[in-house]
Amino acid sequence: MNIFIYDKTFEGLLTAVFDAYNRKTFPDLLLSAGDALPLFYEESFTVITDEEKAGRVWRGLQKKLSSSALSSLTWCWLSELPEVGMLLFRYIRKAIDSPRSIETNFSDPDVLELSRIWKRVDWERLRMVQFVRFQKAADGTFFAAFEPQHNALPLVVNHFKDRFADQKWLIYDMKRRYGYYYDLQTVEEVTFDDESSTSHLITGMLDETLMDKDEKLFQRLWKTYFKSITIKERLNPRKHKQDMPVRYWKYITEKQK
Repeated sequence: MNIFIYDKTFEGLLTAVFDAYNRKTFPDLLLSAGDALPLFYEESFTVITDEEKAGRVWRGLQKKLSSSALSSLTWCWLSELPEVGMLLFRYIRKAIDSPRSIETNFSDPDVLELSRIWKRVDWERLRMVQFVRFQKAADGTFFAAFEPQHNALPLVVNHFKDRFADQKWLIYDMKRRYGYYYDLQTVEEVTFDDESSTSHLITGMLDETLMDKDEKLFQRLWKTYFKSITIKERLNPRKHKQDMPVRYWKYITEKQK
């Protein structure tokens, strides 16, 4: 068994592909530093992430795959599934070695599995668009917290930039502890050194002392509207939970008491 150890970045994965072809040795397993090594293996090789090497692999893939297939590779990477690194490595190797495009060859188990993962990430993206709820802070910034199962936040930034181009906003991923801030001109990725001093980065909800003076009223009006359009005779809790999974409720205004 051959093992490659890399930094668990997408650029690191592409570098691993380059090194594998250069060494003419391909990994059976991809690990990161600190992972437990299997009991028996023949060789381990540490990949040093190199932007030039990664770029060469990516440009090679551009000759083999359509733009949508290339996009699906990065989307699948955002799934953060434990097996996705090795799965993408095998897919990329097949794409490079095949005389024709493999992207629609769903008889190949790796192609089929990546298409399934892409759908799961895309579904998470759609849920973010549907279920993100903004709260207006006293300084005029609109704050929203979310906890996506997959790392879908980068996929919705352009949507919110276009949709709320005239408002400052911050969308924060509570699970991965980072977010994106829009200042009416540009969007920047942000993290916070001391989240313990910022309660809304822990709870996902603005404290009343940080809210705009009308925000609490707007929230009450929204909850009232939500209740008024509910037809009790047609309530279907099971269907409701399918359409709006319970794990999102703690950040959704109309679900707060």
